[in-house]
Amino acid sequence: MSNTNFPGWHGTTIIGVRKGAQVVVAGDGQVSLGPTVIKGSARKVRRLSPGGNDVVVGFAGSTADAFTLLERLEAKLEATPGQLQRACVELAKDWRTDKYLQKLEAMLIVTDGAELLIITGAGDVLEPEHGIAAIGSGGNFALAAARGLQETDLNAEEIARKAMAIASDICVYTNGNLTVEVISK
Repeated sequence: MSNTNFPGWHGTTIIGVRKGAQVVVAGDGQVSLGPTVIKGSARKVRRLSPGGNDVVVGFAGSTADAFTLLERLEAKLEATPGQLQRACVELAKDWRTDKYLQKLEAMLIVTDGAELLIITGAGDVLEPEHGIAAIGSGGNFALAAARGLQETDLNAEEIARKAMAIASDICVYTNGNLTVEVISK
């Protein structure tokens, strides 16, 4: 985080896994301040239904910042129903150019079951390779584990759960208290 006043919050691992017609977003519940676990049961994966279209979002970073972005994303989705990528690009443009939004420190994984995207404050809207997206402190551990499990007979939810278990064994900022949302197209 670039802000020198940032208190050092850590403790989020979010993964999105697509396999077959199923997309799963799973997130752990840990929030830490330095070496101290502040909360172990935070809910960082949400289901939105703007205009009746289900969208699942997982967030890493500042909770207040993430909720601000979720509200903005929901408004973009209502303005462009059924067009997830367009709504995400519009959000990323606003996030990159708006002086207030530029200060927000969070990342999002977003899916409607058809598309799986990562949105960053740098203006990126990324469609990850191999149908797996991961963000947060333990994101790289979960990503590596999920990539290794992708060629097995496990479904998307099983891969996400196992990858998160592996990440929680390696990353001290990740726990095994999961919120899991499944969406299919």
